[in-house]
Amino acid sequence: MRKRTVFYLLSVVLVFFLTFTGCQKNTKDDSGKTSPPDLISKVNSSVSGFVTNENNLPVLNATVQIGSSTITTDKYGFFEIRNVSVIQNAATVRVTKTGYFKSIKTYTAAEGKSAFFRIKLIPKTNSGTVNGGSGGAVTLSNGLSISFPANAVINAATNAAYTGTVNVAAYWINPTSNEISSIMPGDLRGLNTDGNLQLLATYGMAAVELTGNGGELLQITSGKKALLSLPIPSSLLSIAPATIPLWYFDENIGLWKQEGSAAKTGSIYAGDVSHFSFWNCDVPGNYIQFNCTLVNTTGQPIPYAYVKVTALSPGIYFSDYGYTDSTGYVSGYVPPNAQLKLEVFDNSNCTNAVYTQIFNTTNVNISLGTIVISTTGRIATLTGSVKNCSNTPVTNGYIIVTDGISLNRYRLSNNGTYSVNKLVCSFPSTISLIGEDVSTSQQSTPQSYIITNPGIQNIPNINACGLNTQEYFNFTDNGIPFSYSTPVDTMYMFATPPPTYTTTIYGRKLPLVATNYVTITFGSFNLIVGSITNVSSFATFSSNSYLLNSGTVTITEYGPVGQFIAGTFTANKTDITTQTVHTFTGNFRVRRTN
Repeated sequence: MRKRTVFYLLSVVLVFFLTFTGCQKNTKDDSGKTSPPDLISKVNSSVSGFVTNENNLPVLNATVQIGSSTITTDKYGFFEIRNVSVIQNAATVRVTKTGYFKSIKTYTAAEGKSAFFRIKLIPKTNSGTVNGGSGGAVTLSNGLSISFPANAVINAATNAAYTGTVNVAAYWINPTSNEISSIMPGDLRGLNTDGNLQLLATYGMAAVELTGNGGELLQITSGKKALLSLPIPSSLLSIAPATIPLWYFDENIGLWKQEGSAAKTGSIYAGDVSHFSFWNCDVPGNYIQFNCTLVNTTGQPIPYAYVKVTALSPGIYFSDYGYTDSTGYVSGYVPPNAQLKLEVFDNSNCTNAVYTQIFNTTNVNISLGTIVISTTGRIATLTGSVKNCSNTPVTNGYIIVTDGISLNRYRLSNNGTYSVNKLVCSFPSTISLIGEDVSTSQQSTPQSYIITNPGIQNIPNINACGLNTQEYFNFTDNGIPFSYSTPVDTMYMFATPPPTYTTTIYGRKLPLVATNYVTITFGSFNLIVGSITNVSSFATFSSNSYLLNSGTVTITEYGPVGQFIAGTFTANKTDITTQTVHTFTGNFRVRRTN
């Protein structure tokens, strides 16, 4: 769970974006300064969440690593890993997807507590180029700029000097954005130059990656530095300090590290950096930990609620956001010795608080315990059942609920029933529900329901039937069969926009390795059922040295985004070493992601 924090004391604005997760006590000396953290001790943790792209659409088959466990997101962008060993004070959730910057979320794990995240990936698009030999600058329209001196770039793998074209992928993270908590890496805790753990107040971040013409990763050579310039949002400009520490994100430990500083020039912070990853302009500060648990009047948890904490004390401005987990639990970091206001909302777009409480902090951690939110307010308890194609209860499945802003997934009971609490921003509120039967790979079509009042909502029975969710990629190589199917294997697709108009289908064995896959790319202009389109590439690991002669795909199913594309195909390839001709035939069915 993530939140956005803005905090300033004595005319200094601190913008914090923190992790609401398990509560662990930090060690502090008598002066109140945070001491070096324990980054060795481990606990077991359970983590779930949703991954979306830049358009807030679910990301299918993103790779998620937590501790030693690795999984991929499903068609809803959902992931869940239970009881995995993680570093207690800096547990990480690592998400990778081709075409996007790596996303790493950091949280403090607590034994017996789970964590929940909404993660939005940053597209890794080329922002400009410079020459590695002569140097140059790349400037984005928002004011982010990277300036390179001559002969400052090397191949990151070999350390050899690189003088060709340098492709610069860059992205500015606005510290005042409502989405920063889901976009930024880490949880804005950082190690200062003394190795002490501090809470960071950000004035802006940048993600930067350098690649060569062949896609190889590049870096700044030893002894050289690039000038990184980040825009300062107008709302922070008048209180932005003249100089500010720079911090880079250390992917190995999931924390920011202090290195160098930036100077304020007009509406820009500019500073020299010796390497590229994520960089951050921050003022460090001390903090205490906070937690509470939200339930309704019958003691049922209120999961995935949007929680906001705001400072009311004169001279302090602080605003912090996060989500409760599946048990209604939320925790994070707040300023000490302050009067704060807790507010609970349906989602990040809602401005109407369902619950409000004022509380005070000292210099020790604080827990508000269990907070009961009345069902006479804006809580709807969704109850119902999901049945399968035989009209018997689904014993292994889910109910998926979306309100157009966020999507949540709840496991059904063993008899196919559900009872979940959902906060409502205003009445009437339209939601959509999907029943899913994991055992039979069937789901219902989306069922619309209008919530007109708080309290129990008896949802009509949903049949997880009618839409087969099975995904597969089968093919033969000169009659020898190969097969990929979910959930044992992973399938995904990607369609390129005009003028390219191609669709690529992938099948991969789990765990994900580079030596066991199949992929096909074909034209996708005006596809409908019955379309016959040419194959532009077909590859398996064993046929990388084969030359494609010809191939066609016949589309047998083509649903809207979120449903399925299916087809049959044939392709002929020649082994360029033996001149043997291989005939590949097969079929596929994969959920459309775009």
